[in-house]
Amino acid sequence: MTFYLYRIIRLLFTLYSAAIIARVLLPMLGMSYAHPVMRFLYNITEPLLGPIRRRMPLAGPLDLSPMVLLFAVWLVEQILLMVVMSW
Repeated sequence: MTFYLYRIIRLLFTLYSAAIIARVLLPMLGMSYAHPVMRFLYNITEPLLGPIRRRMPLAGPLDLSPMVLLFAVWLVEQILLMVVMSW
């Protein structure tokens, strides 16, 4: 049972991390924010990126909020996995 829960947690956090990375990279490759894929990525990542972006100091033209969110997602994943493995 814990093995399956472990795998599900890993999968969900990996997919969310990939969505964050895709949201950053796809506009650099020319994908418009009007594209359905970009709208989907925006809808699932903005609820967490928005508050981080509002609280972070400006770093010139760079938006470092995705990096902060990736670290936070990784940290939460590690904590959840430790809890699951301790059962």
